[in-house]
Amino acid sequence: MREVKLVPHQIKYAKDMSLLSSTPQVKDSLGLNEENTTLEGTLAFIEFVLEQEKLGNDYSRCILNEDDTLIGVITLKDIDKVKKTCHIGTWIGHHFWGKGYNQLAKAEILYTAFYEMNLNYVFAGAKATNIRSQKAQEKLPYITLFAENDFPQEHKKLEAQVKSKCFLNVIEKEKFLNWYKEFM
Repeated sequence: MREVKLVPHQIKYAKDMSLLSSTPQVKDSLGLNEENTTLEGTLAFIEFVLEQEKLGNDYSRCILNEDDTLIGVITLKDIDKVKKTCHIGTWIGHHFWGKGYNQLAKAEILYTAFYEMNLNYVFAGAKATNIRSQKAQEKLPYITLFAENDFPQEHKKLEAQVKSKCFLNVIEKEKFLNWYKEFM
């Protein structure tokens, strides 16, 4: 049975994170360059994540599988405590794709977002060119797809950040927590 643990970022994960993010499949889907995926670039990313957490802007975790192997990263970013919203971003190392880890990691961090952080909405975006991300989001039973018209400002912000046409989906607190109580 698959399971995941979400743990805080630590320097000890930098080498594995660098290796996982440097595969063409992950690097290209994230829009990373060679420098971003080096050990130095990964260390800078970890420092950035830790600083954003201190400021309360982000909540990011390393995803470990049942063998305590680093398999990816999941982040609640742009946390807005007034609007009670944030955006979610996830990546999984290529050789761990298709094994259900993405859904498990999302369920864990969404529980944190809604139950512990008391957020109301978590937005999940996907570049129009990232079919794999779109398909992964479509599998989530608690997500509302194509929320661009309901949240035009969030959609505009997302496209400005990634400089690309995007789809915007949303996970609502009540819908997720009802699913969580029934299935987790």
